[in-house]
Amino acid sequence: MFRLSILILLVITFSSSTEAQRLGDLIGKAKKVLSGEKLTEEEVGAGLKEALNVGTGQAVDFLSAEDGYHTSIYKILLPEEAQGVVRKLSMVPGFGNLETNLVERMNRGAELAAAQAKPIFLGAIKALTFQYVMKILSGERDAATRYLELKTYDQLYDQFLPIIRSALDEVNATDLWRDAVTAYNKLPLVKKTNPELDDHVTDKALFGMFGLIEKKEEGIRSDVNQRSSDLLRKVFAQQDK
Repeated sequence: MFRLSILILLVITFSSSTEAQRLGDLIGKAKKVLSGEKLTEEEVGAGLKEALNVGTGQAVDFLSAEDGYHTSIYKILLPEEAQGVVRKLSMVPGFGNLETNLVERMNRGAELAAAQAKPIFLGAIKALTFQYVMKILSGERDAATRYLELKTYDQLYDQFLPIIRSALDEVNATDLWRDAVTAYNKLPLVKKTNPELDDHVTDKALFGMFGLIEKKEEGIRSDVNQRSSDLLRKVFAQQDK
């Protein structure tokens, strides 16, 4: 009973109030739990998979929109090595806005790449076995996020890197950085540098994406104010005791 109640939690966790209407059939199945009717393994698995599809879809849609990274808490900043270059070049003509321009272009690249995550997440979700479903339902509060990270990170990185590399070229970030490094390396008494922006942006883009998915999973588990229905209040009342 407790594990199936957690299923209801995950379904709602990964759903906005609007999308809840789209999950009417899942809510109906959840009500079976409250009425004492037993769910089949197929229903349990389908419920969790649908919840994960909704949650990852929300995260991808948010981050792939314009300013999804750039003006959010997931904003990607310059790598530490690049910050030294920026400081040295701040007084060199033509490079006064170097950091602002680079950061914006890096985040635009991440936003262009983010949309590619959906089919990769979908593949991992489809591959969930019933045993893994039950492990997630009875696991920690970030169990669903950690499953997706374990199963998709390497594939996402391999998919993101060339897209981000191309996106950085498309928004001229690579040329801008190359010009900055060339000018920096001509300065006297500096250690020559050339940190790779594409690797940095890819890593930070994925860090932000899994961070947002985790936030969606955790929110409704810990915030009473997000329990916007009788069903949610009934499910989480047991947790608050």
